[in-house]
Amino acid sequence: MTASSAAVAVAVVSGFLRVPSIQKSRNPSLLFSRPKKSLVRPISALSSELPENVRNFWKWLGDQGVVSGKSPAEPAVVPEGLGLVARRDIGRNEVVLEIPKRLWINPETVTASKIGPLCGGLKPWVSVALFLIREKYEEESSWRLYLDMLPQSTDSTVFWSEEELAELKGTQLLSTTLGVKEYVENEFLKLEQEILLPNKDLFSSRITLDDFIWAFGILKSRAFSRLRGQNLVLIPLADLINHNPAITTEDYAYEIKGAGLFSRDLLFSLKSPVYVKAGEQVYIQYDLNKSNAELALDYGFVESNPNRNSYTLTIEIPESDPFFGDKLDIAETNKMGETGYFDVVDGQTLPAGMLQYLRLVALGGSDAFLLESIFNNTIWGHLELPVSRSNEELICRVVRDACKSALSGFSTTIEEDEKLLEEGKLDPRLEMALKIRIGEKRVLQQIDQIFKDRELELDVLEYYQERRLKDLGLVGEQGDIIFWETK
Repeated sequence: MTASSAAVAVAVVSGFLRVPSIQKSRNPSLLFSRPKKSLVRPISALSSELPENVRNFWKWLGDQGVVSGKSPAEPAVVPEGLGLVARRDIGRNEVVLEIPKRLWINPETVTASKIGPLCGGLKPWVSVALFLIREKYEEESSWRLYLDMLPQSTDSTVFWSEEELAELKGTQLLSTTLGVKEYVENEFLKLEQEILLPNKDLFSSRITLDDFIWAFGILKSRAFSRLRGQNLVLIPLADLINHNPAITTEDYAYEIKGAGLFSRDLLFSLKSPVYVKAGEQVYIQYDLNKSNAELALDYGFVESNPNRNSYTLTIEIPESDPFFGDKLDIAETNKMGETGYFDVVDGQTLPAGMLQYLRLVALGGSDAFLLESIFNNTIWGHLELPVSRSNEELICRVVRDACKSALSGFSTTIEEDEKLLEEGKLDPRLEMALKIRIGEKRVLQQIDQIFKDRELELDVLEYYQERRLKDLGLVGEQGDIIFWETK
């Protein structure tokens, strides 16, 4: 087997599912709320201008003893839809609201409900989604005033029409969205067969796939995670808090704490990460590490920050590789696996370990000796630098070909997309699609340029054998091999 015939699988066309805010996973998962920085026109919660369902919700919270005339913030109509607006000046790290556990919706809430006995074997998010739908159709639900305030959809790509999704042609976000929708549909079909059809008497209305997608979208955009003992929880009122890209810290925005020294109750406490003047909207940072594609999928917005633009290179060790077992052992020893996922970010260097993984996958021919057991403890270090010209040339060619293939999947150029953006007055979803397309194409062009530049350096790079000879003192200053004559 020669190096040029080594099988290197680099998949950049198809996306993968990644929602890291709950866990670093390649599978669909969940998280919380909304978009954009804005100037706000504060509206008193008692004002007739505030939608009736929101006024009723605020009154319900008052009846529950959660809010009062002294509450620092209240709901308001804002450009994002609804948000929280300061009723007075709020200091940095000052508590904005506290919601007791009895008003949370989480898997424990489901367990304590009428459908609790049916939900023991369900995924936590599926059980909460089912609970939301059932309560939505129950006229006498104790959650009625909260549920009436929830939107029927968001701008998350999960809710986009086929025509709108067509604007994402060529993007990883499109394949990710379609993958998520397929995942949700499969979960619904299992739920229908195992729970809904055998227990029709527990549900006052027939639950549909659209209902299930609605509940999934609500959890995706509004549920909080990464909390003490809580990986998925809806917090009424707190889920009105919007995102502001100007806030660059996630620290201390919210936490779960005890209600008091002599109380076993828990409170969800939301703090303002910055000083807020009376009448201004209270914001937090949702997640500093999410890409624009993830923001679009979870919440239905994107940012202008180029650091939010990313593209995922998916690199595999093919099972057909004659050195599959050896390469997999090396990958696993270095906390990787059969498949490597590398998020390349606009304007940033290649992710740590990406070149090493590529060189490992491409190893073959005369370089295969590095896979021998004697190198087990040192090979990852060797792979930090070029192995051989043929190995380096192969990874450059494979990655560049993959980038060109991915770019060919787009129907427009960056320049054409930018021109459409400049014209303005776009539907929000079309504007989002344009920004996603531009961002992904820029990163693909960046990756292609990195490996194009590397191809131009192939003749001057120093490879393993040259480094080894130098270490042994067998290469002179000019790179010539030194011979000793024996007498």
